[in-house]
Amino acid sequence: MDKSVPDPPFNRTNPLAEFDAIEDLLKDRAAAERALDHYLNPKPSKPSSDPRIDSLFSVTAKADTDTLLTSTSETLASIRTMAEDLAFEVEGTRRSVALGIHQLVELCQLLVDKALDQLEAPASPAP
Repeated sequence: MDKSVPDPPFNRTNPLAEFDAIEDLLKDRAAAERALDHYLNPKPSKPSSDPRIDSLFSVTAKADTDTLLTSTSETLASIRTMAEDLAFEVEGTRRSVALGIHQLVELCQLLVDKALDQLEAPASPAP
């Protein structure tokens, strides 16, 4: 009766092959954990030291509401004057467009002036 001998559990030509397989599994597991962390636990982005800006102009965070509204009011007054001057220099539909811009600026100016008045008015107690 021939009894077959089973292969040994390790590779005789490369006894470290089993360790290589374990090392590959550990690398795969580490890669999977990094991928999951990337998507499920994103790290908050650090502010970049690169001074890139999203827009040409910015407003300082230290400016109070009164200052912002006053500056807006002065800017609207300048736009109103430019639109009014333009309306008298052009003819036809362009004149209508310039007058429309002038009227929208006037409306914005009224809203800003009202907001400034509310800031300046002392809060009176309710009777």
